[in-house]
Amino acid sequence: MTRFRSLELLGDREFFALSGTAFARSQAYSTILIALALYADSFGTTGFVEGLFGTAFALVQLVVVLPLGRKIDTGNAKRYLLAGFLVNVAVFVGFIFVGNAVHVILVRMVQGLGAIILWITGSTVVGEISPDDEQGLWLGSYNQVASFSSLAGDLLGGYLLYAYGFTLPYLVLTAITLVAFVLVFVFLRDDPGGQKDPEDAGGVETFRSLLGLPMLRSLVGFRFTFSVGKMAVLIFLPIYARTSFGISAFAIGWILAGGKLTKGLLQGIVGNLTDSYGHEHYFVAVGAALYGVGTAAIPLAGYFEGRVNPVVVSAFGDTQVLGGAFFALFGAYSLLGVADSIRLPASMSLFVDEGAQYDSVASAMSLRSISWKVGQVAGPVLVGTTMDFISTEAGFVLAAGFIAVATLTFTVTSRRASAARAPVEEPLDD
Repeated sequence: MTRFRSLELLGDREFFALSGTAFARSQAYSTILIALALYADSFGTTGFVEGLFGTAFALVQLVVVLPLGRKIDTGNAKRYLLAGFLVNVAVFVGFIFVGNAVHVILVRMVQGLGAIILWITGSTVVGEISPDDEQGLWLGSYNQVASFSSLAGDLLGGYLLYAYGFTLPYLVLTAITLVAFVLVFVFLRDDPGGQKDPEDAGGVETFRSLLGLPMLRSLVGFRFTFSVGKMAVLIFLPIYARTSFGISAFAIGWILAGGKLTKGLLQGIVGNLTDSYGHEHYFVAVGAALYGVGTAAIPLAGYFEGRVNPVVVSAFGDTQVLGGAFFALFGAYSLLGVADSIRLPASMSLFVDEGAQYDSVASAMSLRSISWKVGQVAGPVLVGTTMDFISTEAGFVLAAGFIAVATLTFTVTSRRASAARAPVEEPLDD
């Protein structure tokens, strides 16, 4: 049964080790997103400064992503994974000692470096060592592990931040990261994946050749615009919940967990569907459109607050009062999880397939990442400034607008690209 194939993959030692990479990375990312909401509330930051929390993280990644892709294509990917774990440990130590918003921004820059090392290297190695006819399943299952880990970060991290402050959550993240370090060190082969000659891999000509592929070019253009909207959601939804409605870190974790649960449950299944049916660009377009709907629904939290009778929930010896804003945000973020589960496996599979045409999967993944980073750098500041001068709700509407434009453009360009690369039947001889 296909729904259990993702679990079966964990029996593969190398996939299990790489899953540890996804688990540690996502656990840290989701926990720190909740922490950022608490920092914003504690330091009384503006929307512009809150945008810098996201921009600082992405700016470092924008600088290093292309040379990093080249290094992974030509070097020992296992060593880069191990180095990424150690950078993340340094990040957790740094967060323990932050005392103001400037400190947060600086540590977020280091976090961006550690995260990009783990993301590009892990995704590339999974794509390289997976069987050709199961690539979608492997990539979807890898992301599925990341989604469940992110869910655990929302729930466990949110609770620890709520109950114990900042230090204990960062110590827990350090322990998880060191366990993942050991798994990769012990179980992952040395020099995983394919390697290219340094003269051929990841140079200007390689990237130019990759961008000459119509489908890859369509994907890169889509991600430039889509990332502006999505990163606004990731950064500002927890902050919106905290600063506008006073929702606790624990309850914010539940909101985020709703999206991670739907995303985690469906990604492996959708990855298998892409292997069976192909036409991955349709999955990307449908998922993106659904993400725009979910983003546009976020401002409805203000409408439902006070119009829905609060629900009192007791858990772990504590009581949470959940009002209309909580349920509106929970529903919107759950819908975003469904959207991502449709889009992500297909998007990653397309990038791997396109990169394989020039034996440069890591370079293709670098283009995938850098196309995201431009919007990730500009988006939070743009949306945050809009929130300062107009309203928070207007910022989310602007984000949804970017997503809508990205989806419509990709729908047109990807169909043309798919038609261009479809094999043309030779006419029969008379």
